[in-house]
Amino acid sequence: MQEINIPEIVAEVTDAFMRYEAALGSNDLDVIDTLFWDNPLTLRYGPNGTLLSHRAISDFRRARDITGVERTLKNTIITTYGRDFATANTESTRPGSTAIGRQSQTWARMADGWKIVSAHVSDHVSD
Repeated sequence: MQEINIPEIVAEVTDAFMRYEAALGSNDLDVIDTLFWDNPLTLRYGPNGTLLSHRAISDFRRARDITGVERTLKNTIITTYGRDFATANTESTRPGSTAIGRQSQTWARMADGWKIVSAHVSDHVSD
């Protein structure tokens, strides 16, 4: 039977997730690139469409305007399944808005650490 939420694995994924959040907030594109699996199968769904491949995700990040990306996370849930697979789900709000954004990530342990293999991001919308 697979163990769910082994404390040290939850801590590892939480650290990786928070590194991603810090890099997103500071637009540290190199860190963001290292946290996504460098593979053509890496997928990101978002308000700007489907990005299929690490290259497409990286190119999107490098071309985008990061004005207004400040946000506060809430209801973040990280769940690990065994020692090598996890999901991270969170909601966020932006200063001066009551709209809620949602993000989900699938993380897998690779030879070089935890990587996002799939992500889905929604626009901030009013509930």
